Amino acid sequence: MSSTSKSLRMVIMGAPGSGKGTLTSRLLSKFPQIHSLSTGDVLRREIAANSKIGEIAKDSIAKGQLLPDSFMASLVQNELNKNNWLDGKTSFLFDGFPRTVGQAQALEPVLRPHNAEINFVVELNVPPEIILDRIANRWVHSSGRVYNLQYNPPKVPFKDDITGEPLYKRPDDNPETFKVRLDKYFSELEPIREYYEQKGVYHVVSGNSSDIIFPQLLSLVHKQLS
Repeated sequence: MSSTSKSLRMVIMGAPGSGKGTLTSRLLSKFPQIHSLSTGDVLRREIAANSKIGEIAKDSIAKGQLLPDSFMASLVQNELNKNNWLDGKTSFLFDGFPRTVGQAQALEPVLRPHNAEINFVVELNVPPEIILDRIANRWVHSSGRVYNLQYNPPKVPFKDDITGEPLYKRPDDNPETFKVRLDKYFSELEPIREYYEQKGVYHVVSGNSSDIIFPQLLSLVHKQLS
């Protein structure tokens, strides 16, 4: 694709099981100039490295506490600085952050001095009943590969296609537990949706599958960068 002069500072919002990871990967393969930052991946890396940040995160998680908004904003700022992405020209995508208005507000003073404010937020609107059905049929491999018994089944039932090792169910991949996570997501969604709608950067793409949603997402990103 041709190069563009505009930059994209993007947030993808989607419920657990909405296909956020799949859609993000597909999007990045089409737009290699967009860099991705997953706060979950950063936290896991810091915890594995036994860093100071990792120790704080591990302690909070062990106590069932949410990490403070200011802590998360500092974590993101460190990563952006480390990668030299705060130049007002680099396009980047946040996965998993911000999830609340408090986090969005804490992020603003990190980005504003560099003219790198969030300018594109997209919500993946997938019906909860579709998500719950996906979860009931989802099996995973220890590598992170994900299968769905209905539309992406393993070649050998309950075995990983590459290693042949057994697949397993995530502990919270049951409808009862997952519904609690969905309810929490939707309760947090409305305030942050209003927050970004007021800034004129909020968009919604809807559908029952990633194949339906992706062309909509692709079209929106093309328009944003053109």
